[in-house]
Order: sequence, then structure tokens, then C-alpha cells
Amino acid sequence: MRIIAIIVAIVLLLIVGLNSTFVVDERNQAIVTQFGKPIGEPITSPGLHFKIPFIQVVQFFDRRFLEWDGDANQIINQDETLIFVDTFARWEITDPLQFFLRLRDERNAQSRLDDILDGETRNAVASNTLLDLVRSTNREPETTDDYLEELDVLEEIRVGRDAIEAMVLERANNRVTDLGIRILDFRFKRVNYSEEVQQNVFERMRSERNRIADQFKSEGQGEARAIIGDKERDLAQIRSEARREAQEIRGRADAEATRIYAEAYNRNNQSRELYQFLRTMEAFEKTMDDKTTIIMSTDSDFFKFLRRVND
Repeated sequence: MRIIAIIVAIVLLLIVGLNSTFVVDERNQAIVTQFGKPIGEPITSPGLHFKIPFIQVVQFFDRRFLEWDGDANQIINQDETLIFVDTFARWEITDPLQFFLRLRDERNAQSRLDDILDGETRNAVASNTLLDLVRSTNREPETTDDYLEELDVLEEIRVGRDAIEAMVLERANNRVTDLGIRILDFRFKRVNYSEEVQQNVFERMRSERNRIADQFKSEGQGEARAIIGDKERDLAQIRSEARREAQEIRGRADAEATRIYAEAYNRNNQSRELYQFLRTMEAFEKTMDDKTTIIMSTDSDFFKFLRRVND
């Protein structure tokens, strides 16, 4: 019995000891509550800590940056255009005691942030144009194409996306000062047209692209006609010069042949008769074939040469 009593006492001491100590690591911070009410100051330093067993309870809270992911909502902006806006933010627990008193846990904190950040987002979107929501600066477009000159001018923005995000962050932080939390960052994740508006936007984009394509096509056809015209002109000039050069060559050749014939014809009687004979034979070849029948007199040149050949 004594051994059993000792074992029971040891077990009870272990249970009491384990229940009277707790460890806070570098990721957490804690407060101690007694019957649901906070006791003492928040514990923010890592290490081993003590509490009254069974009476006091430790509430742990995350010290790390926490995520808030908003739902995509349809909001009407200053242009009276219905757009989808999706946002996200990062926040942290700065005062665990105040956080516990006002929000109790992270789920309630997320719900409260939904109300605050969604509300400030709607106010910011409704007060600004779509250009201010998607652009941050009045940058100059970098293009050197002449045909895009009319597209080079971008409409100037008044506020800009970065300034709107900073404004939402500041206003939201002003509303959470008594909640023991601080919003570290707020960003627009996505800004897009609603489904109904998208179709009209895409149709305008297609019309604009078709207009540019028609402009390209018209300029290309004009350039093609100019190239074809230059080609036809150059081709006609080349043909004309070729014909002229051919006529000149043919004229020089005919003149040279005539000169040679004349020299040979005037050289002696035998040569003269030979060339007369050759010219006559060429005439026969060009004017008659195997189906041609001719009648000639005895004093014609053709008959004279044929008679000489027979003699």
C-alpha cells in the first residue's frame, strides 16, 4: 500500500507540474486567463512560464504575419462600370490582450477584417476610375512605329493604383487600432471587367485591331502597286533598250554583210557569178518546196543558172 501511495503521489505531482508550466516559442505569444478573464500582462518572450494548475488557462496567439484573402466582388466604379475586384492583405497581432478582449480568436479577426477591408475597398473603387485602379504612373509609351502614333497618347491618371492601395491601408488601420491588430499591407490581386462588360470590351478591341489590320492591308496594297508599277516600268525600259540594241546589232550585221557581198561581188567576174548563184539558190530555198511548180522563161536568171548546172 505504501508503494502504491508513493506512485499515486508521483503521478499527481507530475500532472500538477505539467499543468503548472507552459512553453512559449518564438512563433507565439500568450495570455493567461482565469475563469475566462485575463490575468497579468501578455507573454511575448519565448521560454518556460508558470501558471496555477487547473484554474488558469493559457491562450496562444500567432506572432507571425497572417494572411487575409478577400472575396472577389462586383463593384461599380466612378465610371459607372461594373468590375470584379479581388484583394489580399497581411496583418499581425500587436496586442494579444486587446485582441483577446475584442476578438477572442483569429476566425473572428478574419471576419472583422472582411467587413473593414471589403468596405474600404468598395469606397475606394467607387471613388476612382478604372484607369486609376490598374495604372500607377503616367508613363510614356515606348514605340517608334508611325502607324501607332494615334495610340501613343495614354490618358493621364489622377491618383493611381499604389496611392489607392495606400489609402485603403491607412483607413483600415484607423479602424482596427482598438482591436490589437495592425494591417501590414493591402493589395489589389486582380481587377477585371464583369462578364457582361467583357464582351463589349473585347468587341471594341477586335474592332480596333481590325481597323489597324485594314490600315496595314491598305498600305501594303499601295506599296505593292507601287512596286509592281516600278517593275513594269523597268521591264518596259529594259525591253525597249534590248530591242533597240538588237536592231542596232542587226543593222550593223546587215551593213557588214552587205559590205562583204559588195566587196566579193566587185572582186572579179567569177566571184560575182558565184555570189549571184548562191543568192539565187537561197531565193529558190525560201520560195519553193517539194510541192511547188514554177513556169519560167528561158531568159530568166533562175533558168539560166539551172541550165548552167545541167551543162
